[in-house]
Amino acid sequence: MKQYGLIGYPLSHSFSKKYFTEKFITEKIADASYELYSLENIDALPALLRANPNLCGLNVTIPHKVNVLEYLDWMENDAKNAGAVNCIKVISESPVSAAFSGEVGIKGHDFRLEGYNTDINGFDGSISPLLTSDHDKALILGDGGAAKAVKCVLENKGISYICVTRKPKPGNLLFTDLTDKHIANYKLIINTTPIGTYPNVDECPPIPYEAITSSHLLFDLIYNPPQTLFLQKGAERRATTKNGYEMLVLQAEKAWEIWNSKE
Repeated sequence: MKQYGLIGYPLSHSFSKKYFTEKFITEKIADASYELYSLENIDALPALLRANPNLCGLNVTIPHKVNVLEYLDWMENDAKNAGAVNCIKVISESPVSAAFSGEVGIKGHDFRLEGYNTDINGFDGSISPLLTSDHDKALILGDGGAAKAVKCVLENKGISYICVTRKPKPGNLLFTDLTDKHIANYKLIINTTPIGTYPNVDECPPIPYEAITSSHLLFDLIYNPPQTLFLQKGAERRATTKNGYEMLVLQAEKAWEIWNSKE
């Protein structure tokens, strides 16, 4: 049986586990299973792979989207540009064998790990239909692993952006310095932070919501709850809003395509 799974820490809940389990049932895929692998330290990854030789693919979530890079033998260009990976294809081929095809695995393990960022595909596919000429500049709330995929998509579309964070970081704007003028000038606002995720549904990123207008687009990578307080406050100002559910579906289907490609 082919195995797939999710690595991260902690893994208190998982969209991917539910999604793929239901997918296997609905599509009558009998030879596949999807499990959660709670890895506090990424250096446990090789041992996990050796203990589960039928693993064909892994999703990667916080806090390992960046620190997993050192274990990969190859990365797609978008993942390289983003500097983060959320999808790994596991190939049962030693780096020595791979050398004969001109691709040398550099990690010295008995499997080949290819890194992808399907968050990029998911975010692009989900937000693109909503973009208008008003959305030529963006505020990205947060600057972690999830923000990397968002940045990549915006750069590909020629949309300039500024990241807003709680702690000072070169080039970023602090939440405490955010003004009505910023909101007026940046009509695309994307929340990549976990603020507002269930059960903390009464929380939202601290931005001047009173400056939001019907020309704004608020996108929240959170999908639980379906309407975060961030999106609710935007909707009250007649902004267009969207949560991260479709993004997750699109990235999951892209991962499935990658894991089952013959290349």
